[in-house]
Amino acid sequence: MPAATLPLHWISAGEYPAWRGEQSEALRQWLDSSGFTPDRGRWLLLPGIDGATSGVLVAIGKEPLDDRAIFWLGAALADQLPFASYRLARPLPTGELAFMLGWTQGGYRFQRYKLAATLPQRPHLEAPATVDSRYVAAATSASAFARDLINTPANDMGPDQLQQAAAGLTERCNGELRVVRDASLTGQFPLIAAVGQGSPRAPRLLDLRFARPGAPRITLVGKGVCFDTGGLDMKPSANMALMKKDMGGAACALGTAQMLHDLNVPVDLRVLIPAVENSVDGNSFRPGDVWRSRKGLTVEITNTDAEGRLVLADALALASETTPELLVDFATLTGAARVALGPELPAAFSGSQGLLQELISKADTVVDPLWPMPLWDAYDEDLGSRIADLNNAPAGGMAGSITAALFLRRFVTDPARWIHLDIYGWNLKVRPGRPQGAEAQGIRAVVELLRQRFA
Repeated sequence: MPAATLPLHWISAGEYPAWRGEQSEALRQWLDSSGFTPDRGRWLLLPGIDGATSGVLVAIGKEPLDDRAIFWLGAALADQLPFASYRLARPLPTGELAFMLGWTQGGYRFQRYKLAATLPQRPHLEAPATVDSRYVAAATSASAFARDLINTPANDMGPDQLQQAAAGLTERCNGELRVVRDASLTGQFPLIAAVGQGSPRAPRLLDLRFARPGAPRITLVGKGVCFDTGGLDMKPSANMALMKKDMGGAACALGTAQMLHDLNVPVDLRVLIPAVENSVDGNSFRPGDVWRSRKGLTVEITNTDAEGRLVLADALALASETTPELLVDFATLTGAARVALGPELPAAFSGSQGLLQELISKADTVVDPLWPMPLWDAYDEDLGSRIADLNNAPAGGMAGSITAALFLRRFVTDPARWIHLDIYGWNLKVRPGRPQGAEAQGIRAVVELLRQRFA
């Protein structure tokens, strides 16, 4: 860490003219010759009397600012400022936690496959007195853990490797891991087995326990499709290119579990991950097949590329058997959610509008945005089948994220205690603090909901 700590002098667009007028002639000339303007995100190194840098002037633009703007301002500065140690010269008008979270998130890079890769030295920010440094460290570590898993290509992140990551988490966090596979999987979780039977990499259910007897029972479920070809209803190559990220729900569930442990949130936690590869061979499950689920409901396969809801169905049925206080699933589930809300805003569903609004409110406080979506009962009839209890992909594709959520609801015993997050898990373009690649979504939101409810 550098020895000197430089002050970050933030200034709003409204304050700038008067502030500039109070400065020395030499500094005014420096501001003008540098072309500095008080637009949000602009910054300028300030010269000291000895020629060294005395601080940084940071423009926050027009007030008021929301926490999201402050978050990405912090991320951009962590990306762009020279290596040094920094501190806020005065408290921000709002969002100091958001600024610190953005700063630490902005330092993430995935370097596993770079020859002799070395991360550049990153600038350091002293935490403001109002910010819980332990929380920031836990949130940053959980996000990096999830993003590393998502970024890892499928040749190094199949069901075996996802199991190893789960085992490492249980070891670090004093938990236990039970793995169900082979004949036991086929007998207990037939939909998970069906989706994975076309791959030489055996499907399995990962059952992680972080026991705390007497504490509220919480269960997280994460979609762990390590690669999705679409099965026999094969995706075109353009749609298959990012399918290493189809286990993003599992990654975010594991990241949430780690963060809950690091913050010592008093919950009796269980994490269920159906880990599979949806591949193609002579043993692949087929359009037109009918499979009986763990819950007993029969499902007609109308599209093998709607596999995520199948593996989640068996896991949700298992989760419901122990009647948890809260059941949350994370899944990179539908393109329809992305069409509706884009990659940055995950869709959130629940059988309880009160629970959904509570989650959305908590998500906003930790800059982990979610958007409420309806479980529109009128669309439930689209899941009907002539030969089975329901189908897995209604024809036409209308309201696709809603019908997928309605499908999952069929396997949840108490939808009023259930949250479904349809996430994207990826940054499509390079921006300050947001390198192209994996993004962890929903972790801070769910942890904050649990912290406020149970801590």
